[in-house]
This record gives sequence, C-alpha cells and structure tokens, in this order.
Amino acid sequence: MPRRPLTGAITALATPFARDGQVSYADLRKLIAHQIRGGIDGLVPVGTTGESPTLSHEEHMEVVRFTVAEAKGRVPVIAGTGSNSTHEALELTRLAHEAGADAMLVVAPYYNKPSQEGLFRHFSALAECTDRPLVLYSIPGRCGIEISVEVVERLRSKYRHVSTIKEAGGSVDRVDQLKQAMGRDITVLSGDDSLTLPFMAVGAEGVISVASNLFVREVRRIVELARSNDFTAAARVHRRLYPAFRTLFIEPNPVPIKVALARAGIIADSGVRAPLCEMSNANRARLEAVLAALD
Repeated sequence: MPRRPLTGAITALATPFARDGQVSYADLRKLIAHQIRGGIDGLVPVGTTGESPTLSHEEHMEVVRFTVAEAKGRVPVIAGTGSNSTHEALELTRLAHEAGADAMLVVAPYYNKPSQEGLFRHFSALAECTDRPLVLYSIPGRCGIEISVEVVERLRSKYRHVSTIKEAGGSVDRVDQLKQAMGRDITVLSGDDSLTLPFMAVGAEGVISVASNLFVREVRRIVELARSNDFTAAARVHRRLYPAFRTLFIEPNPVPIKVALARAGIIADSGVRAPLCEMSNANRARLEAVLAALD
C-alpha cells in the first residue's frame, strides 16, 4: 500500500465498552466518525488509551480490523502492537499487517527492563517481520526504560521503515537530541498533549493525542499552526485548551477522557476495565468544571 506521512494530529483512540463490559463497536464507530469529521490525520487503536493491557488478543485484533474498516483508507491507521514479550509483539505486528494497518506503534518492553542492546534486538525483530512503518514508543514513566538516541539511530540506519518515534518522556531536550542526531531522518511525535507545542518548537512534527478523542479540530489546529510556524496563534489555542490537557490526566488515562466522551454523547458509557476504576467524585467535578468552561 502507498505510504502516507505519519505526521500531524493523530488520535490515540479510546476503546468504548458497553455496560456489560464488552467492546462497544457501535460507540467505536461513532468515535471514529467524530475523528474523521474533525479532520484528524491518523488513528491509533489499541494503544494505552485503548486499554490494550486488558483486551484479549481476540478483542485487540478485532478492534484493529474494525478501525481499518471504518477508516476506509481516509487516514492512516497505526495499530498498537507492542509488548514486553518479543514473541507476542511479533504475533500482534504480523496480524496487524494482515489486517491492513498502515503502520504499527511499538512500545518499549515494560517490566522486564531489557538492556539497550536487548531493545535494539527486540525492535529489529519487529522491523524484520513487516515492511510497513514502525513507530517506536518511548515512555519511561510506564516502561521503566528509555529507548536511547543511539538505539534509535541504529534502527533508523538499518531499517528505513523505522523513521518515527512517539516521545512521551516529557523532555524538550530529548526531542532536540533526536533531531540533532538524525535531523529530517527522524519524525518525532509528541506523546503528551500539554507538550505538543514546545516539542514542535524544536522540531517535532505532530502529536499522538489523548485530548483529540474529544477536541479533534482544536488539537489539529494547534499542530497546523505550529507546522506553519505561527507559534503565536498556536499558543492562543494551546492556552485555551491547556486546562483540559492537564485535567484529562488527573486520574490514570483513559479514565478522564472516557468521562469526557460520555458527557459529550460520543460514547454511551465511560466504563473502564479493572484494575482501572471510575473517577472520584471530586475529580469528576473538576473535570466537569473545565469542560463546562470550554463549552
């Protein structure tokens, strides 16, 4: 399939559940339609925001297939296929390739904390099982390790379809390091809504966003303005949305964004799977106040 740029405003999709705890494909269809109407540049099903840790393998792949079918080729679909088991990540990557995903998002292995050489071998194995783009995902706060700039350079040099990284370590300096090392050879996407603008100021090309589940046009507008070097106008939109960017993470993701989506009527139920649980009343009131102000 023709390669499309993995840049701009890309949504890390929530996975809606029905009241019985099963995946609600009717609500997922509505959520995807909301994204397409808003002009989103790409979709990421079954990432962390999609509650991949508590989906069965069958559910995981069905959500990928469903998203590919609903997107109808209008935007790239970047399937989450990472794991702390290389064998499992290989199987998910192979199945996502067969399902028609345009690219795969592969997180650093978590919990077992491999060495940087182990990381290189892990991602190399994934790169060799598909010719479609792999988006590396560095999020040391969840994984306990960071994908080093050296490993990114080695992978980029060996595999031309490993050219994008979702950077969620919270460091502008880290984006600078990647760009100093590889320049245009590496595409950096912010993994934090509140850091999209400063990351883009030093060379990032977009965001894989949680907030854009709800605020599609607004997040896309920030990215468009930043990419056209109008950082003054981008900052105005950023500042208006900043309270939401912060409040959407006062409890573990995707708990708050699901509450916000249900409030907007985009999904019917804000339920999450254990060990996640519903928002506290106090935090729900804080979120409601921020969303009402934006309304």
